[in-house]
Amino acid sequence: MPTINLPDINLPDINIPFMSSPIHVFGKENCPAQPAFYFPNRLDIHTLRALVHELGGMEQVVFLVEDVLQPNSTMMSYMRSKGKKILAFNFRKADSRKLREQMVGLMGLGLDIIFVPGRPNSINGCLSDVPKPFMMQLAALHIAPVPVFVGTYRNTLREAYTTGGEYDWADIRILPKLAPGPQTGERVMEKWMEASCESFSAHPLLDVSLARLMVEGLRKNAKVTLEDGMDDSNLAYGKLLGVSMALARHLKKTVAEPRLGIILPPGKAGAIVNFACILAGLVPVNINYTSSEASFKSIVEQSGLRHFVSARAFMSKLPQFPWPKGDAIIYIERVLKELGMAKIAPWVAFARLAPMPVVARTFELDKRHGDDEAALLFTSGSSGEPKGVPMTHRMIIANCAQSLSKINIDPNASLLCSLPIFHSFGTTICTFLPAISGFRMVTFPSPLEAKKLNELIERHRCQLVVMTPTFARGLMRRAHEHTYDSVRYFIVGAEKLQKPLADEFREKFNIELKEGYGLTETAPVCGANLGDAYPTEEQPYFVPGSQFGTIGHVFPGMAVKITDPDDDDKPLPLSEQGMIWLKGPNVFKGYVGRDDLNAEIFRDGWFKTGDL
Repeated sequence: MPTINLPDINLPDINIPFMSSPIHVFGKENCPAQPAFYFPNRLDIHTLRALVHELGGMEQVVFLVEDVLQPNSTMMSYMRSKGKKILAFNFRKADSRKLREQMVGLMGLGLDIIFVPGRPNSINGCLSDVPKPFMMQLAALHIAPVPVFVGTYRNTLREAYTTGGEYDWADIRILPKLAPGPQTGERVMEKWMEASCESFSAHPLLDVSLARLMVEGLRKNAKVTLEDGMDDSNLAYGKLLGVSMALARHLKKTVAEPRLGIILPPGKAGAIVNFACILAGLVPVNINYTSSEASFKSIVEQSGLRHFVSARAFMSKLPQFPWPKGDAIIYIERVLKELGMAKIAPWVAFARLAPMPVVARTFELDKRHGDDEAALLFTSGSSGEPKGVPMTHRMIIANCAQSLSKINIDPNASLLCSLPIFHSFGTTICTFLPAISGFRMVTFPSPLEAKKLNELIERHRCQLVVMTPTFARGLMRRAHEHTYDSVRYFIVGAEKLQKPLADEFREKFNIELKEGYGLTETAPVCGANLGDAYPTEEQPYFVPGSQFGTIGHVFPGMAVKITDPDDDDKPLPLSEQGMIWLKGPNVFKGYVGRDDLNAEIFRDGWFKTGDL
C-alpha cells in the first residue's frame, strides 16, 4: 500500500493548493492489465492527482466529465494541462451508444478512462457525489467499471469521516472490476460501501478507550451542564466527572465481579453511575425495569451479576419489579451521602486540575479499549429469552463518530435524553455521545410525559429529539405552534412512520419528522433521514438526504447487502426487497453464550439482521 505525498506541479496556467496530508492508495493489484473505466464516488484535486499517478500519469488517462456538473475550475485546469482532452457528456442528452463507442475506442488506444464527478449539493457524510441520474446514465453504457472508493478522514471524533473541505488523510481504494451485467449502479454502490467500511474500520480513533474519550470530553466541556428535568436541577460536566470519579473509587472496592447491574432512568444518577462504571473498569449492565421476573432472572444469570445500583425513590415507583434482596442493591443516594463533600470535592478538583496523563494513570483509562466489552445490553426477550449484546469500546465510539458525521448542530447544542438507558440509543446517543462531544444532556425519566417533555424542549432549545412515532404523537397533542422552533432533527424509529402523522407535524409546526433505523446489535444507529439537500440556482444538481418511507442514508463505514428472504446464498440488488445484512465497526460480534445462534446470523463477517 503506497502512501503518496504529492508536491505541487509546476504549471503556469493552474494554481493547485498545496496538500501535505497523506493519501493512502490500496488495491493497485486490482487494476486490470488492459485499459479500463474507473468509477470513483468522489474526487478532489489531490485524490485525482494521486489516482492519475497510480494509473501511470497524465499521458495514460482520459477524463470523463458530466457537462452540467463539472468539477471545480482547479480540477478542470489540471485535466486540461498538457493538452489533454476531456470527454464530456450530458446525462439529459447523451447518446449512450455513441458515448460507449467513444470510450471503447479510447480504451482500444491504450488509455484508461476516469470518471471525474462534480460536486452536487448534499448533506453531511454522504457516501457519493454521483447523483442518481448520472449513475443511471453511466450504468447504461454497459461498460463494466472498476469501482474506486475515495474516503477522507480527520483525527477528531466530530469529523472522523468528512466529505468536504480539509482532511487529515485520504484513502483511495481501487476495487476489482465488476463483471458485466445488469444493475451496474447498485453493484458499484455495494462495492463503495464495503470499501468505506474497510477504511472507516481502520480509523485509529476507534481503537481508543471510551473511558479516555469520555474523560477528555467532560474536562474540555466542564461548564456544559446536564439538565435534569425530573427536579429541574443541573450539574456541570466538570462536577459530574468528579462525582463519577469518587463513586468509581468506591465501586472498585465494593464490586469484585466484572459487571455491575444498573436499574436507573435517564438523569443525573443514571449518568454518574454509568460513567463511574467505565472509570472503575466495570461493565455497566443497564437493566430494563419493565422486565418480568423470568427475564430479570435470565439477565442476572447470563451476565453474572451480584450487585445492582438503584435509588430508593425510583424503586418505590416500581413495586412490581422483582427487586433483588439483601445487600445486593447499592443505593446511589446513600453512597453519595456517605462519601460527602469532604471526599467528593477533592475528586472534583482532581477532575478539573490534574494533568491528563495523571488522570489516565489513576483510572487506567487505556487498559480497556477496542474490542473489549464496554457495556452489556439485553434485547427485550419478547420473542424468547433475553439475548445479551456486548457493546465494545469500538462499537460505541464508531456509532458516535458515524452520528456526528451526519448531523449538523451547534457545538454545545441540547439533546433531549428521555429514552431509557437500557435501550442502545439511550446508552450510546443519550449518555456517551454528549459526554464525548460536549452536547448538553436534557434528561427526563420517561418518554411518556408529553407536557413536561415539550416544556424541556422549548426551555432548553433542544436541537435533537428522538422518539418513537407513538411518543411523537403524544408530544404533538400537548405542543403549541412554537414548541419545536429550536429543533433541527426530530427523528423517529422503532416503528413505521405513518404519513398522516408526518403531515400533521409539518402542518402544525413546520417541522419534518425523519425516520431512522437501528438495532441493539449495531450500537444502534444504521441509517436515518437527516435533513435534505436542495437544488439552487448556482447548483441545480443534488444528492437527496431524505426520502419518505425509507430509513435514509446508511451511516458512514457501514456496508449493506440484500439476499433472498428464503435463501441466504442468493444475492439481490440493493433496489429489491430482501433480507438485510450489515457489516461495520458498530456491528457486534455475537450474543453472550449463544454460539448456536451466532453461527446462524454471521457469515463471512456479515450480520443477518432478520429484517426486510
